[in-house]
Amino acid sequence: MSNAVTTERVVVVGAGLMGTGIAHGFAASGFAVTLVDPDAAALERAVGNIGKIFADGVRLGKMSDGEAGAARARLTTQADLARALVNQPAALVVETATENMAIKVAIVREADRLLPAESVIASNTSALSLTEIAAATQRADRVLGMHFFNPVHKMKLLELVRGLATSDSTVARARAWGDALGKTTILVNEEPGLTTSRMSAMMGNEAMYMLLEGVGSAEDIDTALRVGFNHPMGPLELGDLTGWDTRLAVLKYLHATLGEKFRPCPLIQKMVNAGRLGRKSGKGVYEYADGQRVPGSGLKAR
Repeated sequence: MSNAVTTERVVVVGAGLMGTGIAHGFAASGFAVTLVDPDAAALERAVGNIGKIFADGVRLGKMSDGEAGAARARLTTQADLARALVNQPAALVVETATENMAIKVAIVREADRLLPAESVIASNTSALSLTEIAAATQRADRVLGMHFFNPVHKMKLLELVRGLATSDSTVARARAWGDALGKTTILVNEEPGLTTSRMSAMMGNEAMYMLLEGVGSAEDIDTALRVGFNHPMGPLELGDLTGWDTRLAVLKYLHATLGEKFRPCPLIQKMVNAGRLGRKSGKGVYEYADGQRVPGSGLKAR
């Protein structure tokens, strides 16, 4: 983690899993960060989780107590986006709202109205159209995707997504921010599902079809990918971590835009209907207690 201090300020909109990780990453790398969410409980939970990441960093010798304290001091919270932007200028706004175009458009319109002309708006969307999001603003050349991966403080990849109007200078600024965060950046042109979401969605969807068909147990399907292909996490474990509601929304979008091969497995819809969303609900393909997977708890679809 960097202890360099930058004069740039970042506003992260959405205090969910990804917003928490992104806010932590910028604060740890020297940026003043405001995390925005109208849900006070979500903000409190996010601040607690960020504090835990810093505490773990100190315990593991990755940063000193002083560095952790300074980073925590750089993080503030706000319930209202307008209040977060009016008094202090921000170089970057990162929206991390749910995968819903109307919600994202409302956020970027508000940010566009209040930000200085030179500021950049980034979306952490994993599938939706950056060009459509950017079209809701008067600065389409300064809008791009910055797709982070969970958990942000461990995953090194940052997928930069160029919309139709995104300028070279905006991409260069985003690369510099990625470098400051210690990320490896790749640049992709906007297409449904980008690169990683498209591949991950298909793999997770197929794994769910195999579970539905009784090809193998959840644990054996995940072990096949971990051990046979050296993946750090199996596709069903990853779906639990991402959230099956999020995975379902992405699959529905990819099915509508890219065709039949992305039709969501019916078992995913059943799980979402049942509230088995993954780690965040305590039950997904597996069950969880105190953040740890319960041994032998794999969902039996047949």
